[in-house]
Amino acid sequence: MTDDALLVLEEAEENMQKAIGHLEHEFSKIRAGKANPAMLRGILVDFYGVPTPIEQTSSINTPDARQIIVQPFDKSTIHEIEKAILNANLGFNPSNEGEILRINVPPLTEERRHSLVKQAKSVAEDTKIGVRNDRRKANDELKKLEKEGMAEDEAKRATDEVQKLTDKYIDKIDKLLGLKEKDILTV
Repeated sequence: MTDDALLVLEEAEENMQKAIGHLEHEFSKIRAGKANPAMLRGILVDFYGVPTPIEQTSSINTPDARQIIVQPFDKSTIHEIEKAILNANLGFNPSNEGEILRINVPPLTEERRHSLVKQAKSVAEDTKIGVRNDRRKANDELKKLEKEGMAEDEAKRATDEVQKLTDKYIDKIDKLLGLKEKDILTV
């Protein structure tokens, strides 16, 4: 394969890999009934007047599947952290125990589990669309290279490789969705 075709393939694979990374990040935000420090990711705490991610203000642990313990690095900020968790509208009601915040994670209802599965499927479908857009972009690049003088059979081979990459990443998305679905539906 020519260097230009290889560059197009490498760029397509890199973009598809980024899409998988984004999917994994989005899936980490979808709660699966078990307590997980990632559930608090994205919460900003007013830390001495500066909006700061909660993980930079506290140690966050899960002693068991139903609790999250938030231990501020600076005890004087515990009320700000508690306020930020409440304002995040995650459905958590932290219990302030002086030096730590204890968050009991309520079990998910069957209805809520199904709505989370629906949300996960939607995120996965958006990711598949992104991968298909990467395929289209790569194929357009290859057509342009063919017009600029690349051999027709070379362009066909490269297009087939792009399709193999697409199939590989779509399959990866389906597997990740299957795992997330199982995780959400497991009581």
